[in-house]
Amino acid sequence: MRQLPDADPGIPDGRSPVRYLRWLIRRDRFSVYVAIVMAVLWMLCQAVVPAVVGKAIDAATDRDRRDLVIWSLVLLAAGLGQAFFGVVRHRFAVINFLGAMFRTVQVTVRQAGRLGSALPRRLDTGEVVAIGTSDIRQIGSAIDITARGTGSLIAVVAVTVILLTTSVPLGLVVVLGVPLLTAIVGLLIRPLHRLQQASRDQQGLLTGRAADLVGGLRVLRGIGGEAVMGERYRAESQRLRGAGVRTARVESLLEAAQVLLPGIFLVLVTWLGARFALTGHITVGQLVSFYAYAAFLVTPLRQLTEAIDKLTRGHVSARRVVTMLAARTDLPDPAEPRPASELAGELADPASGVTVRPGEVTAIVAAVPADAAAIADRLGRYAEGATAGGQALSSFDLATVRERILVGDNDARLFTGPLRADLDPAGGDRLPAALYAAAATDIVEALPGGLDSEVAERGRSFSGGQQQRLRLVRALVADPDTLVLVEPTSAVDAHTEARIADRLVVARAGRTTVICTSSPLVLDRTDRVFYVEEGRVVATGTHRDLLETEPGYARTVLREDAA
Repeated sequence: MRQLPDADPGIPDGRSPVRYLRWLIRRDRFSVYVAIVMAVLWMLCQAVVPAVVGKAIDAATDRDRRDLVIWSLVLLAAGLGQAFFGVVRHRFAVINFLGAMFRTVQVTVRQAGRLGSALPRRLDTGEVVAIGTSDIRQIGSAIDITARGTGSLIAVVAVTVILLTTSVPLGLVVVLGVPLLTAIVGLLIRPLHRLQQASRDQQGLLTGRAADLVGGLRVLRGIGGEAVMGERYRAESQRLRGAGVRTARVESLLEAAQVLLPGIFLVLVTWLGARFALTGHITVGQLVSFYAYAAFLVTPLRQLTEAIDKLTRGHVSARRVVTMLAARTDLPDPAEPRPASELAGELADPASGVTVRPGEVTAIVAAVPADAAAIADRLGRYAEGATAGGQALSSFDLATVRERILVGDNDARLFTGPLRADLDPAGGDRLPAALYAAAATDIVEALPGGLDSEVAERGRSFSGGQQQRLRLVRALVADPDTLVLVEPTSAVDAHTEARIADRLVVARAGRTTVICTSSPLVLDRTDRVFYVEEGRVVATGTHRDLLETEPGYARTVLREDAA
């Protein structure tokens, strides 16, 4: 049994929707090709059944017992083959469907992580949500239908050859009729493609509007704007409904054509076959075969139109994925990144004058807290400007920087799912020590299921202080070379803050730690403190020294008003 998803989704080809779909096929080419082969054999087993039945009827009419037994055994073999190949085809088709879905999720989530803070500026929330909820299914269906579509095409060709060898006029009806039916259905595909695109765009817009509305509901109520935004949402939802209805009209015509046109084709072939049987051009067994073939062709023809429909939908969805993959972060990787081994030495922010020595616990106190947060962003390369060992962080691969330097701030979210997986995704052995260091053991003990308890959306079941401690646990479990914490204890009480300060220093002993805070309890445990005013370092020293020598620092950490 193949395990999905694959550990490494690969590098997608995002140059166009078609190239992306081809890339998905190439990545799973073994299972895709096996599914195609099985589908071809499955359809061929079905395609030969009417001919075999006709031969058996002719053998019975001629009282040829030997031929009757032979053709009966052939019919049994065709039935067994159809059952076997059908089961195997379905198994690999499901693998292809799920594989394409999971791979698309992986590459889009990886891209979202790569874009980071630039994601909201590059793509609407609704677009990202729609990719994860609807587009992945359409892409999976497009990859899945390749097997049945190919099998149906081969079956139509095989039936055409059989009919041509039996009766040229009837064979020509199939040869000319099948492309004609496909062309008629194709006329509906283009407008359907356009309407699906419009509906998909409106759906993404509405989803984004809903996310904004829910996220800002409290503010809207406070300023009396809830009714206005509600009316805007209602108007846009009506536009989406209209787009959906227009799409459904064309889809209903397509569904009707998939039934009506093959039905007309069935009537025509049956009528011609009956006339040929009456005139003696074909036998009774061949007449039965022709009727059975006319009925059989309904299935492959319907699957061919279904393939066109699903490939069209997959193309629309793949275009969205390609658009997301084409988005670029504000922090691109260098053309020739420096080796990870050179990411060592002092971490510095020349813009502010902060220099972090390896292995020390360094604190940054800013008269304006936003200045400290900005320094933390540069030190973690969420903004450009910092250096490591004299080399610009921008000269290193971003993934390398993220692996070595972790910035933990209060904008980080807890994720829905088991708490254990949220805090320790890798499943290592650091979690108990991290819970102790962050004074979060009592949080876990109070939960009914302990670490196996489910985390509500955005961790809303926890208080602000509990969320802050759990985020600190997650940062400590990651155990990066350099840990940058922004106000890690601002939402906890003084007793808990003191425990965290003592334990954090022990937990990070010998490793580089930067803490942006103005808490005296934390500052008193650090090795060195930088005091920042107007974005620049104005004083450096220990917490106690700065309290005595720097009045601005004392006012900031003791929360005193300026005289």
